[in-house]
Amino acid sequence: MKILVLGSGGREHALAWNMQQRGHHELFIAPGNPGTAGLGTNVPIGVNDFEAIGGFCREKQIEMVVVGPEEPLVKGIWDFFQAEPALKEILFIGPSRFGAQLEGSKAFAKAFMERQSIPTAGYREFTEANFTEGIRYLESHPLPVVLKADGLAAGKGVVICQTNEQAVAEFEAMIQEAKFGEASRKVVVEEFLSGIEMSVFLVTDGKEYVVLPQAKDYKRIGEKDSGLNTGGMGAVSPVPFADAAFMQKVTDRIIRPTVDGFYKEKIHYTGFVFIGLIKVDDDPYVIEYNCRMGDPETEVVMPRLKNDIAAICRAAAEHRLSEIRVEEDPRTAVTVMAVSGGYPGDYEKGFKIMGLDQPLDDAILFQAGTKVSDGHIVTSGGRVLCATAYGNTVSEAVSRSKAILEQVHFDDMYYRRDIGYEFS
Repeated sequence: MKILVLGSGGREHALAWNMQQRGHHELFIAPGNPGTAGLGTNVPIGVNDFEAIGGFCREKQIEMVVVGPEEPLVKGIWDFFQAEPALKEILFIGPSRFGAQLEGSKAFAKAFMERQSIPTAGYREFTEANFTEGIRYLESHPLPVVLKADGLAAGKGVVICQTNEQAVAEFEAMIQEAKFGEASRKVVVEEFLSGIEMSVFLVTDGKEYVVLPQAKDYKRIGEKDSGLNTGGMGAVSPVPFADAAFMQKVTDRIIRPTVDGFYKEKIHYTGFVFIGLIKVDDDPYVIEYNCRMGDPETEVVMPRLKNDIAAICRAAAEHRLSEIRVEEDPRTAVTVMAVSGGYPGDYEKGFKIMGLDQPLDDAILFQAGTKVSDGHIVTSGGRVLCATAYGNTVSEAVSRSKAILEQVHFDDMYYRRDIGYEFS
């Protein structure tokens, strides 16, 4: 197939890698990165330049578009394609703008879960209009309490407050000082759930679905989950605590009601659903929905997926998911993310990366924040690259991932050495 993958990070590198390892396609990646350049043709078009994307699809007679990041989905790229007859016939992997509100608006997602009786933390939502009521609510809320910017905030719009005073101060900063920009004009206040988190991934056509390999990611910058939140410092798959009995609860209480909810509420949804879960005692609760694959979870999910993800996506777009049987590599996969010093705060870019050409045995180096400058691959983002390795155990896979990163170097490089620590 002629496929256009939108995005430039490790997620898109992993998607393209799977498509070429498990299938044989003519791949275009927009804008892509130096890693994806070895798997297809990079196209210098931004993910939110809908006119240019549409023009490219017409020119190259693209058969399927797979959207990697959330922003173009929330901004309505599916709706853009549907409005033009020449683009409407292209198979499209990503929900409508309305469906993408599951990620684009925390309040929308919570209300959807409430309507579909999907287990999640109790919540209230506040804006400038009921700001004073929100202050009173937070002054007496049980602790800890979770504040979430309603809109997209690049994974940084969630604050867990340990005191009522901190909660009020954060609430004021979000709504009155626009701490997270427009994203925090509305704030969702949630009860705090204590447990262990994991991620479940589906491909759905809005009626049927298949479940991809599960994963657990590590958001905090520091060892043992300390320090600031990041976009993700590493991931493991499968998740050791997610046994068959627990996953049956996830299916019955969360997955099936979610997809049934799309159908009942006439939400157009063809694409990926990322369900962020927390296991409280032995029961699953939804923390969040994303309308795309996670990053860095994709970098362990795609290597463990024996199927061609492009074939699964095509089956979803053609309403043939009942024909798909997902096959998983029985081994564990772990990815460890190398980041720029200073991330998730300020950091420098443009450092030459060494060690990308090392021989790899049963492992992959996925590139995320990289670009070519003066003939060299250099850093261009906070999260730069990640090493994914297989193993028979979490410890074995982690050791192999770290061994790869020990051969990689760029100035001020940092990575967590304890990914999967609670399973080792």
